[in-house]
Amino acid sequence: MWSPPSISSGLTSVPGNALRRLLAALAIALLAGCAAGPDGKPPPAARAADGDVPAAALTLYERATAAMAAGDSIEAQLRFQEFLLEYPAYPGAHVNLAILKADNGDDEAARESIDAALSLDPDYAPALNQLGMLLRRNGDFSGSEAAYLKAVTVNPDYALAHYNLGVLNELYLQRLDVALEHFERYQELTGDDEQVEKWIADLRRRVEASQRTANVAD
Repeated sequence: MWSPPSISSGLTSVPGNALRRLLAALAIALLAGCAAGPDGKPPPAARAADGDVPAAALTLYERATAAMAAGDSIEAQLRFQEFLLEYPAYPGAHVNLAILKADNGDDEAARESIDAALSLDPDYAPALNQLGMLLRRNGDFSGSEAAYLKAVTVNPDYALAHYNLGVLNELYLQRLDVALEHFERYQELTGDDEQVEKWIADLRRRVEASQRTANVAD
């Protein structure tokens, strides 16, 4: 797994506790955005249309992800572009390019790469997740939510989209109960994440307090 690139953009007007949570969200989202599997190979959804993965394709892909792991974004972009010239039907390579371009501050180019992935597979959850991140960063919270929700609709077990929905609903949409639901689902899918477990406990207290306040008001 590669180390996340800079995640400092888009963090204005977020209070300290929430800022730490958002930084963690961005780091996890960027890590999961990398479409390579744990062995560095394209996952099934990223494979060519015929379902066969030529050895040469795996070699090129591994070189690209290795450059990504080393933090060499220029080399990684060149490698993924080289890969796509030979094997254009792999949406995962487009998503990885989108991550690299977004990290370099080129959101327009990142969107083009995301769109290229979605043109190959409109239901490719990593591309939808990356689209949600891009839209959130640019202040389109409703569009971001729609992208994340589509990701978890087509792939209910795609944990990162649940995580990002939790962040979006807590920090930006102020829907604590919905945030809690998605953080709990993320935790179910990924196991024991101590930090997220603390956030869940905090959200449960805040949701219960809000409900008590509402009951008193009634």
